[in-house]
Amino acid sequence: MASSIPVSVPADAVALAAAEPHPRGRAMPWTARVGVAFVLLLAVAGAAAPWLAPYDPTRQALRGRLGRPTLAAADGKSHLLGTDHLGRDVLSRVIYGARVSLVVGLSAVVVGGLLGSALGIGAGFRPGWIDSTIMTVADAQLAFPFILLAIGIIAVLGPSFPTLIVVIGLSGWVSYARILRSQVLVLRSREFVESIHALGGSVARVVLRHIVPNVLSTIVVIATLELARAIVLEATLSFLGLGIQPPTPSWGGMVFEGREYLDSAWWISTSPGVVLMLTSIVVSRTGDWLRDVLDPTLRGE
Repeated sequence: MASSIPVSVPADAVALAAAEPHPRGRAMPWTARVGVAFVLLLAVAGAAAPWLAPYDPTRQALRGRLGRPTLAAADGKSHLLGTDHLGRDVLSRVIYGARVSLVVGLSAVVVGGLLGSALGIGAGFRPGWIDSTIMTVADAQLAFPFILLAIGIIAVLGPSFPTLIVVIGLSGWVSYARILRSQVLVLRSREFVESIHALGGSVARVVLRHIVPNVLSTIVVIATLELARAIVLEATLSFLGLGIQPPTPSWGGMVFEGREYLDSAWWISTSPGVVLMLTSIVVSRTGDWLRDVLDPTLRGE
Protein backbone atom coordinates (compact mmCIF):
# COMPACT_ATOMS: atom_id res chain seq x y z
CA MET A 1 0.00 0.00 0.00
CA ALA A 2 1.49 3.34 -1.08
CA SER A 3 2.02 5.86 1.68
CA SER A 4 1.22 9.51 1.21
CA ILE A 5 4.16 11.88 1.33
CA PRO A 6 3.43 15.23 2.97
CA VAL A 7 4.46 18.26 0.98
CA SER A 8 5.42 21.38 2.88
CA VAL A 9 4.38 24.73 1.42
CA PRO A 10 6.07 27.93 2.56
CA ALA A 11 3.86 30.06 4.76
CA ASP A 12 4.60 33.24 2.78
CA ALA A 13 3.47 31.55 -0.46
CA VAL A 14 0.18 30.56 1.16
CA ALA A 15 -0.37 34.07 2.44
CA LEU A 16 0.44 35.56 -0.95
CA ALA A 17 -1.97 33.22 -2.73
CA ALA A 18 -4.72 34.04 -0.26
CA ALA A 19 -4.17 37.78 -0.55
CA GLU A 20 -4.02 37.93 -4.35
CA PRO A 21 -7.48 37.70 -5.96
CA HIS A 22 -7.99 35.31 -8.83
CA PRO A 23 -8.11 37.10 -12.18
CA ARG A 24 -11.56 35.75 -12.90
CA GLY A 25 -12.78 37.30 -9.66
CA ARG A 26 -11.67 40.79 -10.45
CA ALA A 27 -14.30 43.45 -9.96
CA MET A 28 -15.68 45.07 -13.06
CA PRO A 29 -14.10 48.53 -13.50
CA TRP A 30 -16.42 51.50 -13.33
CA THR A 31 -15.85 52.33 -16.98
CA ALA A 32 -17.10 48.88 -17.99
CA ARG A 33 -20.09 49.24 -15.65
CA VAL A 34 -21.00 52.58 -17.20
CA GLY A 35 -20.58 51.09 -20.66
CA VAL A 36 -22.78 48.09 -19.99
CA ALA A 37 -25.41 50.31 -18.34
CA PHE A 38 -25.38 52.70 -21.30
CA VAL A 39 -25.77 49.90 -23.83
CA LEU A 40 -28.63 48.36 -21.83
CA LEU A 41 -30.30 51.76 -21.51
CA LEU A 42 -29.97 52.30 -25.25
CA ALA A 43 -31.44 48.87 -25.96
CA VAL A 44 -34.37 49.48 -23.62
CA ALA A 45 -34.98 52.91 -25.15
CA GLY A 46 -35.00 51.44 -28.65
CA ALA A 47 -37.30 48.56 -27.71
CA ALA A 48 -39.70 50.82 -25.80
CA ALA A 49 -39.52 53.72 -28.26
CA PRO A 50 -43.32 53.85 -28.87
CA TRP A 51 -43.87 54.37 -25.14
CA LEU A 52 -40.81 56.52 -24.31
CA ALA A 53 -40.89 58.92 -27.25
CA PRO A 54 -43.01 61.97 -26.35
CA TYR A 55 -44.19 62.53 -29.94
CA ASP A 56 -44.56 60.78 -33.26
CA PRO A 57 -41.08 61.00 -34.84
CA THR A 58 -42.49 61.49 -38.36
CA ARG A 59 -45.25 63.97 -37.54
CA GLN A 60 -44.59 67.41 -39.00
CA ALA A 61 -45.58 70.72 -37.41
CA LEU A 62 -44.31 73.54 -39.59
CA ARG A 63 -45.49 76.21 -37.15
CA GLY A 64 -43.03 74.90 -34.59
CA ARG A 65 -40.11 74.31 -36.96
CA LEU A 66 -36.56 75.02 -35.75
CA GLY A 67 -37.76 75.32 -32.17
CA ARG A 68 -35.02 75.58 -29.56
CA PRO A 69 -34.66 73.00 -26.78
CA THR A 70 -37.13 74.01 -24.10
CA LEU A 71 -39.32 72.66 -21.33
CA ALA A 72 -42.26 74.90 -22.21
CA ALA A 73 -42.74 76.07 -25.79
CA ALA A 74 -45.21 78.70 -26.96
CA ASP A 75 -47.72 76.02 -27.87
CA GLY A 76 -47.50 74.52 -24.38
CA LYS A 77 -45.50 71.49 -25.49
CA SER A 78 -42.03 70.62 -24.29
CA HIS A 79 -39.23 69.75 -26.70
CA LEU A 80 -36.17 68.83 -24.65
CA LEU A 81 -33.94 68.64 -27.73
CA GLY A 82 -35.86 71.09 -29.87
CA THR A 83 -37.49 70.53 -33.26
CA ASP A 84 -36.04 70.16 -36.73
CA HIS A 85 -36.70 72.01 -39.99
CA LEU A 86 -40.06 70.24 -40.36
CA GLY A 87 -41.17 70.72 -36.77
CA ARG A 88 -40.52 67.12 -35.75
CA ASP A 89 -39.41 66.47 -32.20
CA VAL A 90 -35.66 65.74 -32.16
CA LEU A 91 -35.76 63.72 -28.93
CA SER A 92 -38.37 61.36 -30.34
CA ARG A 93 -36.34 60.91 -33.51
CA VAL A 94 -33.18 60.20 -31.52
CA ILE A 95 -34.99 57.51 -29.50
CA TYR A 96 -36.38 55.86 -32.62
CA GLY A 97 -32.97 56.20 -34.27
CA ALA A 98 -31.50 54.06 -31.49
CA ARG A 99 -33.81 51.24 -32.53
CA VAL A 100 -32.68 51.51 -36.16
CA SER A 101 -28.98 51.64 -35.29
CA LEU A 102 -29.11 48.69 -32.89
CA VAL A 103 -31.20 46.49 -35.18
CA VAL A 104 -28.99 47.15 -38.19
CA GLY A 105 -25.78 46.91 -36.15
CA LEU A 106 -26.66 43.67 -34.36
CA SER A 107 -28.01 42.04 -37.52
CA ALA A 108 -24.89 43.02 -39.46
CA VAL A 109 -22.68 41.63 -36.69
CA VAL A 110 -24.54 38.31 -36.85
CA VAL A 111 -24.15 38.13 -40.64
CA GLY A 112 -20.47 39.07 -40.57
CA GLY A 113 -19.76 36.89 -37.55
CA LEU A 114 -21.29 33.74 -39.01
CA LEU A 115 -19.62 34.20 -42.38
CA GLY A 116 -16.23 35.25 -41.04
CA SER A 117 -16.14 32.59 -38.32
CA ALA A 118 -16.98 29.81 -40.75
CA LEU A 119 -14.39 30.96 -43.28
CA GLY A 120 -11.73 31.58 -40.63
CA ILE A 121 -12.17 28.17 -39.01
CA GLY A 122 -12.21 26.51 -42.43
CA ALA A 123 -9.05 28.30 -43.52
CA GLY A 124 -7.21 27.39 -40.33
CA PHE A 125 -8.37 23.79 -40.17
CA ARG A 126 -7.79 23.02 -43.84
CA PRO A 127 -4.60 24.81 -44.94
CA GLY A 128 -3.95 24.60 -48.65
CA TRP A 129 -5.93 25.95 -51.55
CA ILE A 130 -8.94 26.66 -49.32
CA ASP A 131 -6.80 28.73 -46.97
CA SER A 132 -5.10 30.53 -49.87
CA THR A 133 -8.40 31.35 -51.58
CA ILE A 134 -10.08 32.72 -48.45
CA MET A 135 -7.09 34.81 -47.42
CA THR A 136 -6.65 36.17 -50.96
CA VAL A 137 -10.27 37.35 -50.98
CA ALA A 138 -9.77 38.88 -47.53
CA ASP A 139 -6.62 40.72 -48.63
CA ALA A 140 -8.38 41.97 -51.75
CA GLN A 141 -11.25 43.36 -49.69
CA LEU A 142 -8.85 45.08 -47.30
CA ALA A 143 -6.97 46.64 -50.22
CA PHE A 144 -10.15 48.11 -51.72
CA PRO A 145 -11.98 50.96 -49.92
CA PHE A 146 -15.08 49.17 -48.75
CA ILE A 147 -17.17 52.33 -48.55
CA LEU A 148 -16.91 52.61 -52.35
CA LEU A 149 -17.97 48.98 -52.75
CA ALA A 150 -20.87 49.54 -50.37
CA ILE A 151 -22.00 52.59 -52.31
CA GLY A 152 -21.86 50.60 -55.54
CA ILE A 153 -23.85 47.65 -54.15
CA ILE A 154 -26.54 49.83 -52.58
CA ALA A 155 -26.78 51.98 -55.72
CA VAL A 156 -27.48 48.85 -57.78
CA LEU A 157 -29.78 46.98 -55.38
CA GLY A 158 -31.40 50.05 -53.85
CA PRO A 159 -31.34 51.17 -50.22
CA SER A 160 -33.31 48.92 -47.88
CA PHE A 161 -32.98 47.25 -44.50
CA PRO A 162 -31.89 43.82 -45.84
CA THR A 163 -29.41 45.33 -48.30
CA LEU A 164 -27.93 47.57 -45.64
CA ILE A 165 -27.53 44.67 -43.19
CA VAL A 166 -25.86 42.43 -45.78
CA VAL A 167 -23.49 45.18 -46.96
CA ILE A 168 -22.38 46.10 -43.44
CA GLY A 169 -22.10 42.42 -42.50
CA LEU A 170 -19.86 41.76 -45.50
CA SER A 171 -17.61 44.60 -44.42
CA GLY A 172 -16.74 42.90 -41.12
CA TRP A 173 -16.17 39.23 -41.95
CA VAL A 174 -12.45 39.75 -42.60
CA SER A 175 -11.70 40.54 -38.94
CA TYR A 176 -13.26 37.25 -37.79
CA ALA A 177 -11.60 35.22 -40.54
CA ARG A 178 -8.05 36.46 -40.04
CA ILE A 179 -8.05 36.22 -36.23
CA LEU A 180 -9.79 32.85 -36.02
CA ARG A 181 -7.57 31.39 -38.73
CA SER A 182 -4.47 32.13 -36.66
CA GLN A 183 -6.03 30.58 -33.56
CA VAL A 184 -7.25 27.46 -35.34
CA LEU A 185 -3.81 26.92 -36.89
CA VAL A 186 -2.46 26.64 -33.35
CA LEU A 187 -5.34 24.52 -32.02
CA ARG A 188 -5.25 21.95 -34.84
CA SER A 189 -1.68 21.01 -33.90
CA ARG A 190 -2.50 20.47 -30.22
CA GLU A 191 -2.28 17.00 -28.75
CA PHE A 192 -5.97 16.62 -27.96
CA VAL A 193 -6.95 17.33 -31.58
CA GLU A 194 -4.42 14.81 -32.88
CA SER A 195 -5.68 12.25 -30.35
CA ILE A 196 -9.26 12.68 -31.53
CA HIS A 197 -8.15 12.20 -35.12
CA ALA A 198 -6.25 9.07 -34.13
CA LEU A 199 -9.37 7.68 -32.42
CA GLY A 200 -11.36 8.16 -35.61
CA GLY A 201 -13.17 11.37 -34.71
CA SER A 202 -14.81 13.12 -37.66
CA VAL A 203 -13.93 16.62 -38.79
CA ALA A 204 -17.36 17.90 -37.77
CA ARG A 205 -16.92 16.51 -34.25
CA VAL A 206 -13.49 18.08 -33.87
CA VAL A 207 -14.67 21.46 -35.08
CA LEU A 208 -17.98 21.64 -33.22
CA ARG A 209 -16.94 19.95 -29.97
CA HIS A 210 -13.38 21.18 -29.56
CA ILE A 211 -12.41 24.01 -31.93
CA VAL A 212 -15.49 26.24 -31.66
CA PRO A 213 -15.64 26.24 -27.81
CA ASN A 214 -11.98 27.29 -27.68
CA VAL A 215 -12.48 30.29 -29.99
CA LEU A 216 -15.94 31.31 -28.76
CA SER A 217 -14.57 33.98 -26.41
CA THR A 218 -12.63 35.51 -29.29
CA ILE A 219 -15.78 35.63 -31.41
CA VAL A 220 -17.64 37.45 -28.62
CA VAL A 221 -14.89 40.08 -28.29
CA ILE A 222 -14.67 40.68 -32.04
CA ALA A 223 -18.46 40.94 -32.27
CA THR A 224 -18.54 43.60 -29.56
CA LEU A 225 -15.87 45.66 -31.31
CA GLU A 226 -17.55 45.16 -34.69
CA LEU A 227 -20.87 46.40 -33.30
CA ALA A 228 -19.47 49.90 -32.80
CA ARG A 229 -18.05 49.93 -36.32
CA ALA A 230 -21.33 48.67 -37.79
CA ILE A 231 -23.33 51.42 -36.06
CA VAL A 232 -20.96 54.10 -37.34
CA LEU A 233 -20.99 52.62 -40.86
CA GLU A 234 -24.79 52.60 -40.88
CA ALA A 235 -24.80 56.25 -39.86
CA THR A 236 -22.25 57.04 -42.59
CA LEU A 237 -24.33 55.39 -45.30
CA SER A 238 -27.49 57.09 -44.02
CA PHE A 239 -25.66 60.43 -44.07
CA LEU A 240 -24.78 59.79 -47.72
CA GLY A 241 -28.42 58.99 -48.52
CA LEU A 242 -27.72 55.27 -49.11
CA GLY A 243 -28.89 53.93 -45.76
CA ILE A 244 -32.20 54.27 -43.96
CA GLN A 245 -34.51 56.37 -46.09
CA PRO A 246 -36.69 59.18 -44.72
CA PRO A 247 -39.04 59.63 -43.02
CA THR A 248 -37.69 56.73 -40.90
CA PRO A 249 -35.40 58.40 -38.35
CA SER A 250 -31.73 57.40 -38.22
CA TRP A 251 -28.85 59.16 -36.55
CA GLY A 252 -26.84 59.57 -39.75
CA GLY A 253 -29.85 60.88 -41.63
CA MET A 254 -30.59 63.38 -38.86
CA VAL A 255 -27.03 64.71 -38.99
CA PHE A 256 -27.40 65.08 -42.76
CA GLU A 257 -30.72 66.91 -42.47
CA GLY A 258 -29.35 69.38 -39.94
CA ARG A 259 -26.12 70.25 -41.75
CA GLU A 260 -27.71 73.30 -43.40
CA TYR A 261 -28.92 74.68 -40.07
CA LEU A 262 -25.76 74.44 -37.98
CA ASP A 263 -25.58 78.22 -37.52
CA SER A 264 -29.23 78.68 -36.55
CA ALA A 265 -30.43 75.28 -35.28
CA TRP A 266 -27.34 73.39 -34.15
CA TRP A 267 -29.33 70.92 -32.04
CA ILE A 268 -30.71 69.10 -35.12
CA SER A 269 -27.31 67.61 -35.97
CA THR A 270 -25.62 67.88 -32.59
CA SER A 271 -28.07 65.70 -30.62
CA PRO A 272 -27.86 62.57 -32.80
CA GLY A 273 -24.14 63.20 -33.40
CA VAL A 274 -23.37 63.22 -29.67
CA VAL A 275 -25.43 60.07 -29.06
CA LEU A 276 -23.70 58.33 -31.96
CA MET A 277 -20.28 59.31 -30.63
CA LEU A 278 -21.06 58.14 -27.10
CA THR A 279 -22.48 54.85 -28.37
CA SER A 280 -19.43 54.03 -30.48
CA ILE A 281 -17.03 54.93 -27.65
CA VAL A 282 -18.94 53.00 -24.99
CA VAL A 283 -19.37 49.87 -27.11
CA SER A 284 -15.69 49.93 -28.05
CA ARG A 285 -14.60 50.30 -24.42
CA THR A 286 -16.90 47.45 -23.41
CA GLY A 287 -15.26 45.31 -26.08
CA ASP A 288 -11.83 46.18 -24.72
CA TRP A 289 -12.92 45.11 -21.24
CA LEU A 290 -14.32 41.83 -22.56
CA ARG A 291 -11.03 41.18 -24.33
CA ASP A 292 -9.10 41.72 -21.10
CA VAL A 293 -11.42 39.37 -19.21
CA LEU A 294 -11.74 36.58 -21.76
CA ASP A 295 -8.18 36.52 -23.14
CA PRO A 296 -6.07 34.23 -20.90
CA THR A 297 -2.80 35.81 -22.10
CA LEU A 298 -3.96 39.21 -20.86
CA ARG A 299 -5.09 37.70 -17.55
CA GLY A 300 -1.66 36.29 -16.94
CA GLU A 301 -2.97 32.72 -16.69
